[in-house]
Amino acid sequence: MGAPSALPLLLLCACCWAPGGANLSQDDSQPWTSDETVVAGGTVELQCQVKDHEDSSLQWSNPAQQTLYFGEKRALRDNRIQLVRSTPQELTISISNVALADEGEYTCSIFTMPVRTAKSLVTVLGIPQKPIISGYKSPLRENDQTTLNCRSSGSKPAAKLSWRKGDQELHGEPTRAQEDPNGKTFTVSSSVTFQVTREDDGVNIVCSVNHESLQGAERSASQRIEVLYTPTAMIRPDPPHPREGQKLLLHCEGHGNPVPKQYLWEKEGSVPPLKMTQERALIFPFLNKSDSGTYGCTATSNMGSHKAYYTLNVNDPSPVPSSSSTYHAIIGGIVAFIVFLLLILLIFLGHYLIRHKG
Repeated sequence: MGAPSALPLLLLCACCWAPGGANLSQDDSQPWTSDETVVAGGTVELQCQVKDHEDSSLQWSNPAQQTLYFGEKRALRDNRIQLVRSTPQELTISISNVALADEGEYTCSIFTMPVRTAKSLVTVLGIPQKPIISGYKSPLRENDQTTLNCRSSGSKPAAKLSWRKGDQELHGEPTRAQEDPNGKTFTVSSSVTFQVTREDDGVNIVCSVNHESLQGAERSASQRIEVLYTPTAMIRPDPPHPREGQKLLLHCEGHGNPVPKQYLWEKEGSVPPLKMTQERALIFPFLNKSDSGTYGCTATSNMGSHKAYYTLNVNDPSPVPSSSSTYHAIIGGIVAFIVFLLLILLIFLGHYLIRHKG
């Protein structure tokens, strides 16, 4: 009866001692790392740590299983790879000027019994090139529709493209991605179609590439567009409120693309037209009431013409005081003031004499 009762206890002790001790040792001697993401041309650090090194050194190797560092000893002659820190519990190295070819799984090993390893996946981001806009045909006419194309190469993963007109967002087609011949990066493209108005003349159409490798920096291309449109005109008098006898200039202010080059002046009820000229102003050297009426200015370019109107009402000349009248008024005021002072002086003098005599 005694032997059978001792067997379960022995089995329990064996299970607690052997597997338990092995698991604890394996956990402490297992190295650990982390995955890293780096922009092409940048620098990445690979850190490997272990709690119990068991009198062995840590080692880093690349995706091709070439040893980079064994402890503090360099194994691969690549000046881009440098030792950052080497202790019994840590081995950290750096790789500068990272290329797309450096992407892959790096292995940290410790040569215990058995050998234990940890993996670090290095992801290299390809920086997209500055986008290129094509398809613009100059010049455009008001209300035309136009389509612009944009493309950018070298991104990894594939970048996104966006459009805007000045500060206004344009909704283009979804970004299309095509793998580059190197099998690693992508060329992305997009197009946008929109109708132009006269307000779009001189506006920049911008295509921007959005990618995590740019870290918030803008990379874009712009295309300035030219829009031809019919002219507009407005008549501005100088002075604003003309009176009879004054000189008056009526300025015909024409705007358009192209700018109007010809101006035709007319007065309603007057035949033939007053003036056809390249000058914008109609001049009245000396206004009189017979000049009153409605005047029209037609501004013309090769895109068309526009006519503006202005009604002229010549008012009577405002009375202007003559210089001699002003002079006499000033003299009269001075004389009155002197007489007033003399009267005051006589009153005080008389009062003084009366008191003195008494």
